[in-house]
Amino acid sequence: MVFYFTSAVVQPSYTIYMGKDKYENEDLIKYGWPEDIWFHVDKLSSAHVYLRLPKGQTIDDIPPEVLIDCAQLVKNNSIQGCKMNNINVVYTPWANLKKTGDMDVGQIGFHRQKEVKIVAVEKKINEIVNRLEKTKVERFPDLAAEKESRDREERNEKKAQLQEQKRREKEEQKKKKEMEDLRNYTSLMKTENMKTNEDGYDSDDFM
Repeated sequence: MVFYFTSAVVQPSYTIYMGKDKYENEDLIKYGWPEDIWFHVDKLSSAHVYLRLPKGQTIDDIPPEVLIDCAQLVKNNSIQGCKMNNINVVYTPWANLKKTGDMDVGQIGFHRQKEVKIVAVEKKINEIVNRLEKTKVERFPDLAAEKESRDREERNEKKAQLQEQKRREKEEQKKKKEMEDLRNYTSLMKTENMKTNEDGYDSDDFM
């Protein structure tokens, strides 16, 4: 089971989601999207919360209000963290999550530590948590199928872009050739100068 939340503090709104338990987290790690940003309470156990960004956005484009929503949600879903003040929440792109065979269920590492960001959470803000909880929806998605569908869509987009690029290149070559032909024709007209009387065909010579 996956829980979905809507952060509507900005428009268009953002989707936040998290697994029910550490076993669900394994699937979320496995079938995450490149557009996903992963959140977790630093140095404490907590839910793995994901923010799905619109295509083209990066971790640096997350609106501050949405970042606070994610941080509050992840704090609220940490057994220890929800009772503590002044905690840190770490977040990083899904692609930076590192999972090796010797790790426990739900455990995660990072490929590049420098891509991990931190947001400080002073205390729980009930107003934010309650607003997000009201948008909560429980689903049983086929994560593998959703990921495949997203990847297929991206492959088709890339294929279309490639075809468009080839079409433009072909068009450019055609124009180039037409211009070359035109230049050659113009210079031909100039050099030949359409044989005039000066070439020795004056009718007077035959009289």
